[in-house]
Amino acid sequence: MATYHTGEIAVQDRAELSEQARFSLGGIGSAVPEVAAAFLTEQPAIFVGGQDAAGRVWASQLTGPPGFLQAPTPHVLTINALPEPGDPLTDILAAASGRPARLGMIALEPATRRRMRINGRAVAAGSGLRVDLDQVIANCPKYLQKRTYRFLDPDTDSMVLREVCESASLSPAQQQTVREADTFFIASTSDSGDADASHRGGNPGFVEVVSPRLLRWPDYVGNAMFLTLGNLLVHPAAGLLFPGWETGSALHLTGTARTVWDPAVASAIPGAQRVVEFAVESVREVLGSSPLRWSTPAYSRFNPPVR
Repeated sequence: MATYHTGEIAVQDRAELSEQARFSLGGIGSAVPEVAAAFLTEQPAIFVGGQDAAGRVWASQLTGPPGFLQAPTPHVLTINALPEPGDPLTDILAAASGRPARLGMIALEPATRRRMRINGRAVAAGSGLRVDLDQVIANCPKYLQKRTYRFLDPDTDSMVLREVCESASLSPAQQQTVREADTFFIASTSDSGDADASHRGGNPGFVEVVSPRLLRWPDYVGNAMFLTLGNLLVHPAAGLLFPGWETGSALHLTGTARTVWDPAVASAIPGAQRVVEFAVESVREVLGSSPLRWSTPAYSRFNPPVR
């Protein structure tokens, strides 16, 4: 039976949304329904998060032709892909041959604004992963921008050489990438090590670059589960991924996050119920990270305006 951990309950109580959270608990299961299994087989990417040996949390993505994700049983997900060299999850998942790696995942279909979160324990299996599932979570389509995808054609498209750049703070160009973003993914873990990956979306500018090492974004109305904020309360380490939808790049950040509960801070940002601040500890940008290219977005009608 699904339950919330102490951090999630504490955030639900503080937000005065405990009753709604109890209702939303019905959306958390441990098995993939048949319709969701079919959804997974149609996706060309899955966004993932986990914790490395140093305790840092990272978010990334795995890609492949539709069918690379399979749910052979309701309690197992297979992923026919592994991170490429330079990806911050490469070492985490390489170690999964020795013992399971806790992995948070979210699959989404921007063209239809459908998504689902699936969390579990990953082990290496051939050229990919087998994940024994602990949580399967239904998510609403709010704040998801519509996009369609295509894979690069090596015969007609210019290929981008894979290049990895690391730093301790955001460069001016990377800061601009964050300011222009309408979507990012956040990975977090509970105090017991269970991993989760979630989506955040809004109109461009909804993520504020306070400084090269500090970001801030509004926490909009959601399902009141507070799975991410609950994790951050008990374990502030977090990882962010800003995908380059049109370029195939990936901007990975790791650091710590905290929720700002001051109503005066939230009231200054349209649509914000509260605000999250992220302190950057390390930056890894990978050019040529993904073979996918996505169309110009159609923004969600739920996105609040940006000041």
